[in-house]
Amino acid sequence: MAGDMSTVGCAALKKSAKQKLSSDKENNSSITNACGNRKENGHLAMKPPNVPPQNMRGGLRVYKIVILGDGGVGKSAVTLQFVSHNFLDYHDPTIEDSYQQQAVIDNEAALLDILDTAGQVEFTAMRDQYMRCGEGFIICYSVIDRHSYEEASEYRKLIQRVRLTEDIPLVLIANKSDLESLRKVSTEEGRNLANQFGCPFFETSAALRLYIDEAFYALIREIRRKEKQRALGNGTSSEKLHSRRRSRWWRIRSIFALVFRRRRNLN
Repeated sequence: MAGDMSTVGCAALKKSAKQKLSSDKENNSSITNACGNRKENGHLAMKPPNVPPQNMRGGLRVYKIVILGDGGVGKSAVTLQFVSHNFLDYHDPTIEDSYQQQAVIDNEAALLDILDTAGQVEFTAMRDQYMRCGEGFIICYSVIDRHSYEEASEYRKLIQRVRLTEDIPLVLIANKSDLESLRKVSTEEGRNLANQFGCPFFETSAALRLYIDEAFYALIREIRRKEKQRALGNGTSSEKLHSRRRSRWWRIRSIFALVFRRRRNLN
């Protein structure tokens, strides 16, 4: 009798263990499904994402653009001319923190989210962060300031150091081309530098609105072209990278907005 009871007890224990194991599998399966994946034949199968890899807002693809260059070269003037078609002889960089502009480029609508650091000291500590998050960069120098031309190479090196790659969507612009009598940097020097960078080059004038739209549109085309190249080779890893950069970008924009609000309150 004791042996029978022992056999029954062992059978019950095995049945209980099997039930627990089955329950654990079901729980694991439900957790996996909640994460958007599923199990097939004991293997985890990734579910294709339902969201597009790029950031979208209101049905528009958002392009995160960063303007780089020495102070006084006209970064804000170029951006304001693109966004509002206005030129200001004097621009207080504390008035705005970022800019957005819709455009149709090659029959495809886009929303350009432009970050202009305006050369403020407060943002030097954040420089690496917005360089990591930006999808495309405009490096700007002034044709009447040779030092700003020489610094353009340093900005590109900085981008490469932060991003650990040379394959970055980039446009080089030489601003203040209307001030021909004060020119210190020739057009040929600008072209040669752009050839070294492997990027489009424009001589712009924010005052006369020369080649402003063309420069921004060229950058969007560069972003799209390189995205297509990466999509062919990277797959889902590229999507994860886009997601991380989107998150950092909005955090940085929030910090920018906070700093500008404080400066406005002090003024």
